[in-house]
Amino acid sequence: MTATGLSIAAEVSGEDPRTLQQQVLAGLRRRILLGRIEPGQALTIRGLAAELGVSAQPVREALRQLVAERALELMDNRRVRIPPMTIERFDDLIAARIVLEAEAAARAMPYVTDEIIARMEAEDAVIDEAERARDYDRWIGANFAFHAVLYGAVPQSAFLPLIESLWLQVGPFLRRAIRTISGHYTVDRHSEALAALRRRDTMALRIAIEADIRDGIAHIGSTLIRSEALGEISGGVHGPSTTSR
Repeated sequence: MTATGLSIAAEVSGEDPRTLQQQVLAGLRRRILLGRIEPGQALTIRGLAAELGVSAQPVREALRQLVAERALELMDNRRVRIPPMTIERFDDLIAARIVLEAEAAARAMPYVTDEIIARMEAEDAVIDEAERARDYDRWIGANFAFHAVLYGAVPQSAFLPLIESLWLQVGPFLRRAIRTISGHYTVDRHSEALAALRRRDTMALRIAIEADIRDGIAHIGSTLIRSEALGEISGGVHGPSTTSR
């Protein structure tokens, strides 16, 4: 993911050439994207600083930026948390993802090379392996990378920061949904997107990206939210669920 231009590609590392504040921000973004922080979970500056082994200042600045990006929300007691998911908010995020990502994919088409397609194929293979192993970090990370490699083909794309913000807002809920919903009905929309790219068929690519979002996170997310509202969650919801990426 480091080639996509998105800032969530790296963990906090003492060898990272970025400033400490940039490292902290990148590390927290990655944790949120991968769903390592649960929806509704409260965070404190002191707790995060101790966990990361840094002072409070870079954590404070990172949290301020993540609140501005709507990945976190500020609570009355000056703590922050991952916003809890409602069906209305979820529907808005999915609709926004579909609009932005279908357009970003179409705009990327003139820049797509065989190398970019090969990188996307490699990420798709990682997704398949991670799904079989129930490795959520690799599954979500590679899924993001698959999309980001495509959208990042456009130099200095204005779509990337907007799409990253949406993924950050959905990430914690996505992990919880794929962990909770059991049973698999796999629709491989990634293969459709790759086939469209090879043919340089922009309309088919738009359709594949939209279907990927609707059949993947939109399906399992709405299933989880509605099941919880009805009190049906008890160790996982069983039955057919779509796990397309």
